[in-house]
Parts: sequence; C-alpha cells; structure tokens
Amino acid sequence: MNNKTLFISVAALFGLAFIAAVAVYKSQQTSTLAGEVLPALERINVPAKGGKDAKVTIVEFFDPACGTCSQFYPLVNNLVKKYRGKVKVVMRYAPLHQGSEEVVKMLEAAHLQGQFWPAVELLFANQQQWVEHHVSNPQSALAGIKTLPLDHKQLENDWKSSKVANIIAQDIQDGQTLQVRATPQFFVNGKPLVVFGYQELVDLVEEAITEAY
Repeated sequence: MNNKTLFISVAALFGLAFIAAVAVYKSQQTSTLAGEVLPALERINVPAKGGKDAKVTIVEFFDPACGTCSQFYPLVNNLVKKYRGKVKVVMRYAPLHQGSEEVVKMLEAAHLQGQFWPAVELLFANQQQWVEHHVSNPQSALAGIKTLPLDHKQLENDWKSSKVANIIAQDIQDGQTLQVRATPQFFVNGKPLVVFGYQELVDLVEEAITEAY
C-alpha cells in the first residue's frame, strides 16, 4: 500500500468515526432533553383518551383554531384505535392564534364537566364558523360549545375562573419550555416529532411500541 492509499484509508476511517460520534452525541442529547423537560410533558387531569395502562403516550400541543390540528385529529384517533390498549393521546393547549386563549379556556371549562372530547370535535368540525383569517371569535366558539349537554352557568363561571386561567397559563409555559412554536406539535414517550408529517408520526409511535412491548 503506497502512502497516498494509506492516507485516504486513514482519512476515511476518521470520517466514519466522526459520523458515528455525532450520531451517538445526538442520541444522547435527545435522551437528555427528554429527561429535562419531562415535567413539562406530564401534567395531571389533562384531557386524555386511549389505554389507561398504555405504555406509549402521544402528547399533542394543539390550538382549536389550527386547520392542521383539525386535519390530524381523526388521524391520531385512528392510531389510538389501531393500537388499542397500547397507545393513549394527551391533549395540551397551545393557543397561538389570536383569540384562541379564550377558546381553550372554554374547552377546559367543558373538560371540567367531562365534555372536552365532544367540545373539541365540535369546534374542529365547525372551525370555519368561528375562525376567520386565522383569528378566533370566542363568542362564536362559545355558542357552539353551548349546544352540548352542559351546565351553561357553570361553564361561564369556570372559563372565566382563575383555576382555568392557571391551567392554560401552565400549558403555555410548558409549551415554551418544550419550544412549541407551531401546532400541532407531537411528543411520543418524550421524543419530539422533529420532521413533521403523519407517516413520521406513525413511525415514531410504532418505534415506541416496539421499545415498550
């Protein structure tokens, strides 16, 4: 082997070693990040559906005025149904659209009466009636929510309460901690969906199922 060939071989080996080191480093960084922000992902009494003892948790930060959130809603439901008992979804508020903070307060008030899922489904299904040019109209949203079997007086009291305001403020703070800048933002067992897309979400969920079961 001449010196030129030896040099190329050594350089190639260093290159491969560097790539491997970067991959390991990124993996370690992802693991560390998940550990550091875990409290921001896990909150008690948040809206959730799926297997009670599921080992895979999808945390979704969403805005009810978000068109993409509306499109992903049935897709995420399909994942919960497909992997029945193994996967659950947890919903967290990220009111990024103008006017949405009041709407998520109404949703949380509905949640206190056990009506979060009917309320969010109704808002998504009728989004064009209360969202115009990406701006929420809280009163129109409230009119829709009031068509559900709710105690309307309690609903009004709750969505204006400091208790609900604190819940929303905590979700907003957690979203900032987790660097949620757009909706929907998904985390699966603490891992963020880095490249956005439905198939990418499916892949991340299936990876978590393989690891957990």
